[in-house]
Amino acid sequence: MNRILAALLAGALFGVGLVIGGMTDPDVVLGFLDVAGEWNPTLLCVMLGATGTTAIAFRFVLRRDRPVFDADFHLPTYTLVDRDLVVGAVVFGVGWGLAGYCPAPVLVGAAGGAWTAWVFVPAMLLGAVLQRAVLKRRAVSPA
Repeated sequence: MNRILAALLAGALFGVGLVIGGMTDPDVVLGFLDVAGEWNPTLLCVMLGATGTTAIAFRFVLRRDRPVFDADFHLPTYTLVDRDLVVGAVVFGVGWGLAGYCPAPVLVGAAGGAWTAWVFVPAMLLGAVLQRAVLKRRAVSPA
C-alpha cells in the first residue's frame, strides 16, 4: 500500500510540476520548439532545472542498496544507440513538434479536461500498440 501511495504522490507532484512549468500547454511547447520564429525559452529553464535536480538527486539515491518501496532499482540496462532508438526518437520529436504534447504532459492535460489531449491520447496509445506489434513480429520472424 505504501508503494502505491508513494507512486500516486510522485505522479501528482510530477503532474503539478508539469503544469507549473508550462509543459501541459501545447502553445508554450510549440513556442519553445520554434527556434527560427518567436522562440519562447521558458521551457529551457524547466528542462535545465529538472536535469540539474535529477543529476544531484541520483547521486544520493543510488548510494542506497535499494529503493524505499521496492527490492531493486529499475534502471535501463540497454545502452546501445541503434536504428530503432534513432527512429523512435525522430518519431517522438516529430509528434511532439506537431502536437506540442509528449506522453506525461498529455496525460495531465487529459486529466485536466483539455480536449486536444483527449484527441492525442488515443493516437499515442495506438502508436504504442503498433510499436509492440512490430517488435513482436520481428521477434518471431526468421532472420
